[in-house]
Amino acid sequence: MRILKPIFIVFFMTVLSNAYSQKINTEKDIQLIPKPKQLVIRQGKFQFSNETKFVVNGDSQKEIASVLIHKFETAAGFRPEISSKIPKKNFIQFKVDATLNKEAYLLDVNEKNITITAKGNAGFIYGLESIRQLLPEAIESKSIITSAKWEIPNLTITDEPRFQWRGLMLDLSRHFFDKNYVIETIDRLAMLKMNVLHLHLVDDQGWRIEIKKYPKLTEVGAWRVDQENAAWNARLVTNPDEKGTYGGFLTQEELKEIVKYAAAKNIEIIPEIEMPAHVSSAIAAYPELACFNQRIGVPSGGLWPITDIYCAGKETTFEFLQNVIDEVITIFPSKYIHIGGDEATKTNWDKCPNCQKRMKDNGLKDAHELQSYFVKRMEKYINSKGKKIIGWDEILEGGLAPEATVMSWRGTKGGTEAAKQGHDVIMSPESPCYFNFYQGPQNEEPLAFDAYNPLNKVYEFDPVVDTMTPQEAGHVLGGQANLWAEHITNPKASEYMIFPRLAALSEVLWSSKENRNWNNFTSRLPSLLKRYDYLGINYAKSAYLVTASAVADLDKKVINVTLKNEFQNPDIRYVLGDKSIDHQAIKYVNPIPFKETTVLKASLFQNDKPIGKTFTDTIVFHKGFGHKVNYLTPYSESYKGDGPFGMVNTIRGSKNFHDGQWQAWLVNDMEIIVDLEKVQSIEKVTIGTLESQGAGIYFPTQIKVLVSNDSINYKEVGKIMRPFAVNVNSELKEFKINFEKRDVRFVKVIATNLKKSPRGDSSWLFVDEILVN
Repeated sequence: MRILKPIFIVFFMTVLSNAYSQKINTEKDIQLIPKPKQLVIRQGKFQFSNETKFVVNGDSQKEIASVLIHKFETAAGFRPEISSKIPKKNFIQFKVDATLNKEAYLLDVNEKNITITAKGNAGFIYGLESIRQLLPEAIESKSIITSAKWEIPNLTITDEPRFQWRGLMLDLSRHFFDKNYVIETIDRLAMLKMNVLHLHLVDDQGWRIEIKKYPKLTEVGAWRVDQENAAWNARLVTNPDEKGTYGGFLTQEELKEIVKYAAAKNIEIIPEIEMPAHVSSAIAAYPELACFNQRIGVPSGGLWPITDIYCAGKETTFEFLQNVIDEVITIFPSKYIHIGGDEATKTNWDKCPNCQKRMKDNGLKDAHELQSYFVKRMEKYINSKGKKIIGWDEILEGGLAPEATVMSWRGTKGGTEAAKQGHDVIMSPESPCYFNFYQGPQNEEPLAFDAYNPLNKVYEFDPVVDTMTPQEAGHVLGGQANLWAEHITNPKASEYMIFPRLAALSEVLWSSKENRNWNNFTSRLPSLLKRYDYLGINYAKSAYLVTASAVADLDKKVINVTLKNEFQNPDIRYVLGDKSIDHQAIKYVNPIPFKETTVLKASLFQNDKPIGKTFTDTIVFHKGFGHKVNYLTPYSESYKGDGPFGMVNTIRGSKNFHDGQWQAWLVNDMEIIVDLEKVQSIEKVTIGTLESQGAGIYFPTQIKVLVSNDSINYKEVGKIMRPFAVNVNSELKEFKINFEKRDVRFVKVIATNLKKSPRGDSSWLFVDEILVN
């Protein structure tokens, strides 16, 4: 049995009629995300048709209207006209009201017309996006839907965002994403009324922006040696003489296209140019930027600690960065430039004569103050160009630059401190704003960073910390999700990690705190997901997974299995044995006890019917269950599993090696004896293992099984040899050793540790169960 593996996908969508018609009577039937500030529904509806006209003034309003016009043309088969004159009926009009806030809008719908009132383009965009979500989901179709009724209810919406900064960061460095994917992401941000796209253009593993004065940044720095077949943190150090072939970059013209396209959607593009660390790609191109002119290759994977950083003691370093900034500001009109500033290991600065001289000349007591000098100096230059800097919260160390905005990622502490000092803050804490973290049980999810940010956790986030004063809270510009791309190799993988978590964050950042409710949000989510289906977005269904966990009662020889779901009070039902899940399911209320090997089937139900894939698993009891185990080599104190009986409790570990079910050995081999406490007839031993090479965990290279009746004289009955093999995935594997049936009492299992990884690091061996049958 693999109790933490038995996780099943159960995904439900709101049942739509064949006609795609919407019957809307109350506010709860409105499926808008993010939720508007105020909504009043009236009787009646507005019907779109071939006669519908959009009344606009100027090219920008025409461009905004064209988005919805194109959707009607594609999905409905008719094309509403654009007009500068107001007809008697059947029109959508944009009205300007200069007294409204920048992103606010008023949407008024009656049988004759629709009016969107706003200060400018931002409000018109958001009003139109609300109309889009009021229409049937089929408006997103890429082919004509003849059965749809293209109507929306009569209503009035008064709406504006809670926060001015509603962002997403795409990491283009760890894995490169081209212009087309960035453009697609901009469309999806606009749909959720998000207004910032932060592009992480520079990091150790790739330089992604063309800088004409320094062509080697993209000729060399944009390309790394292809080690994509290996786990990110298990990749070998790159030889600087080996030519990189994996990567890419965006030209200045491509970036200008992106910026222009985003501006038409009220989205600000924020460039991030890292300094002083996360710049191995730049140093690989120009070694003189480092303290000791060291030649390095562009790293192909994980790098820690980050010691190859810009030299803070050389004037040429600042000349280089100023020249880079000069080109960056010609591309990005944003008032902000993000300079990174995080995770700089300053050991080279401590040894570098140029850095030591800089510290002495400027009265700096340590390397932290030298980093502060670095940041403040670059901030002064960037300010002189009419721009402001943003930095990760490490820029607080040694003293914060005077006009800097802090992006708080190590929790909210840095942001809170910066706000107290009077600095603007963007809250982006790892938990829950890092979308490279798992969003569902690891056994059912693609490889991600080993942490957990599910949909409901994202929805619970609030950028304003309870302990803040009103003045401090006023410095919180908003929040942002970050998708670091170590494990994100292609656009579909990126979409999976972003959606629908971004929908949850959009409501956090747009809607008032009092106007948010998890149950209400989840009732509106299926409509949005149906739109994503039409749009071909590879969103995650992780929130609909049902998970199973178990607790062993060894005294009573019972396993108690718990079923749960991310939603509150889910209707989970189950059957045992060969019963039908469709007709004989029992409602799950309390943990299910098992005393013998049994088939368990379960599903989430809606309207008394199972939804999605039925989970099926066999809970397996074996002859070693609950018996004594003698550990000839002790397991690590860091991974003790379920203690002395962890190897024989039948509860299996998951790909989350922190789940408390794994016992592990660092460098040492595993050697244990299972005492069956009486002579029993056996013919098979199964060893459950895990490999996650990026985390330093490797399958055993050899497993031997020996048996005895006196615990002194052992006879080998089986052996498996498994040489090391590169494995990019996290993988669970059972090694099975079969032999002629024997009557024995003691079973010895020896699993050989790899001991050293190809990188030379000490290796871990993880085992969750020894099954004796």
